[in-house]
Amino acid sequence: MDQEIYRAYLDILKEELIPAMGCTEPVAVACAAAKGRELLGLLPERCEISVSGNILKNAKSVIVPNTGGLKGLEAAVAAGVAAGDPAASLEVLSAVSKERFQEIGDYMERHEIRVLLAETGENFHIDLRLSAAGHSARVVVSRRHTNIILLEKDGEPVFQAEDEAGGADGAADRRVLNIRDIVAFAEAVRMSDIESIIDRQVAYNTAIAREGLTGNWGAQIGKTLLSHYDGTDVVVRAKAAAAAGSDARMSGCQLPVVIVSGSGNQGLAASLPVIEFAGHLGNSREALYRALVVSNLVTIYQKAGIGRLSAFCGAVCAGCGAGAGIAFLHGGRYDEIAHTIVNALAVISGMTCDGAKPSCAAKIAAAVDNGIFGYKLYLAGHQFYAGDGIVTKGVDSTIENVARLAREGMHKTDREILSIMVENRRI
Repeated sequence: MDQEIYRAYLDILKEELIPAMGCTEPVAVACAAAKGRELLGLLPERCEISVSGNILKNAKSVIVPNTGGLKGLEAAVAAGVAAGDPAASLEVLSAVSKERFQEIGDYMERHEIRVLLAETGENFHIDLRLSAAGHSARVVVSRRHTNIILLEKDGEPVFQAEDEAGGADGAADRRVLNIRDIVAFAEAVRMSDIESIIDRQVAYNTAIAREGLTGNWGAQIGKTLLSHYDGTDVVVRAKAAAAAGSDARMSGCQLPVVIVSGSGNQGLAASLPVIEFAGHLGNSREALYRALVVSNLVTIYQKAGIGRLSAFCGAVCAGCGAGAGIAFLHGGRYDEIAHTIVNALAVISGMTCDGAKPSCAAKIAAAVDNGIFGYKLYLAGHQFYAGDGIVTKGVDSTIENVARLAREGMHKTDREILSIMVENRRI
């Protein structure tokens, strides 16, 4: 395999498969707040945060972990400012003790935290301004959850990216991704290069799924699937595991998740079904890890063309990724995986994202089922053909059509969803 592509794919996995505790949008806000307080050098008297619509959408209905059950952007800002660790990235709140929950709540009550909707063309944008004792600090994050593009102290730049695409965590170029090379990389990659990355994904995501299936989290989608359907069926177990992880995560569980494409829910949906099938089939650890490489990269590839946040539910991409990984576990390679992806994308590419919340677990279950169905449809000798709706000739071209649908076609949908959610917020 071409060594430049090999290195690029490995870099992408290292950049994407990182741990996060809590829903990544409010946690990204908490990260910015912790960094801002560090820059300011004292507790802010006033906070003003301007965010893109999708940040607002994804922070509205989820519990910010380690806050005692608080929700929303104000809670994320307060937690980051009052108790966050600026060096811990997306685990910024992981070390907050119960004794500090009251401190976070008190900060929210006693200090002004103003939330504004940013006028920006970026789907991911955070602009946080803090002030106290005549001093000010500003943190701007754009495009990716940890991509700081501007740090200011008292109006003077401390750090400024050359352009918005490359900030403090300049990313590898995702345009090198394609299905044929993803499969080739999964077969060729040295285990020593991916072992630590995938080890952590398996351990973290399995742990939170187990918590979701044993605790009483959210709408209990995972537990409901196992109790109302055949729990011995590997497909049911695969859906339940992914949904259970989301049940716990959306409701403030303090366990971390290894995310994919900036999303914990996508990280769960891309990994847990593949892990469940590997156990069912008796696959080796190496086979599982290579299949997870397929699932993760297929998910990342689809989301790269869509963007971090949009009106398109990212669980669809991860469900397709899981279907591709499961096909790989069964011995499928390029043809089987390509047909699995196209079959899956032909069915529920219209599923919308109306923010992070407990019902995301149910959407994950539907997306995983769809990805597995895409593979089963291929096994049955059936497929969707070019000209069937948005399906076109070639899996990569079909993925681009879906990206275009999500990126451009659903732009107005995104605005309408946000408008509805803002109206509901006032109720």
